Amino acid sequence: MPETGLKVILLRHTPNPEETVAMAAKLCYSPSDIESLKNKIEKKDQKAFVEKLVKMGHMTPIEHPAFTFAIEGISRACSHQLVRHRLASYSQQSQRYVSEEAGFDYLIPPSIKEDKALSDLFVSFMDKAQKAYNAMVGKLNEKGIKGESANQDARFLLPNAAETKIMVTMNARELLHFFRQRCCNRAQWEIRHMSEEMLKLVKDTAPTIFSKAGPGCLYAPCPEGDYSCGKIKDVRNKYGIKSK
Repeated sequence: MPETGLKVILLRHTPNPEETVAMAAKLCYSPSDIESLKNKIEKKDQKAFVEKLVKMGHMTPIEHPAFTFAIEGISRACSHQLVRHRLASYSQQSQRYVSEEAGFDYLIPPSIKEDKALSDLFVSFMDKAQKAYNAMVGKLNEKGIKGESANQDARFLLPNAAETKIMVTMNARELLHFFRQRCCNRAQWEIRHMSEEMLKLVKDTAPTIFSKAGPGCLYAPCPEGDYSCGKIKDVRNKYGIKSK
């Protein structure tokens, strides 16, 4: 089947995430009861207070808001990188319970797609993988191994390029870390593209929390050291930040 396109949807998030952060922070120091504190917070814009928390590096209150994304059009190679972020919850489409006999979608890396010879070779291999998968399922069926039992063994033939769908829930603090790592130029192109789309969505929902979110070089020296991409000015310009 043809390659597929990335789609990222912000399904759910903690209501009023920045008020939630303010509530968590002020609760630590206020003698007020919870209901009174809640009413005070709701009556006043908390932007300046949340900005102060972020600037101070007081990140514990920022762990309370959660964001849930539905993502499709990424490869299994990308999802393997994503699930390395442990402070998150994941639900991924199963290659055991979902048969790929009708044809699996896949992604072609840009460096391959732009070269016709390489692209033709890539597509040819995907076609062979599909035929091998279908043949394997058929042979297993003949042996009386059917359904998920056949799928779970035939899937060993499927490539990392195979498209997957996944739901991800992270708290705001983990998202800040995730963006710092995965929006970086040194991140693999696919997960970088995905993280940039996620960042756009949360900035609309919690603009103060994520006002300075992005790769680690936006407001400080590149954390990659000797492995820097060497393009800090370009990266900052991309995010609308003027280099000094």
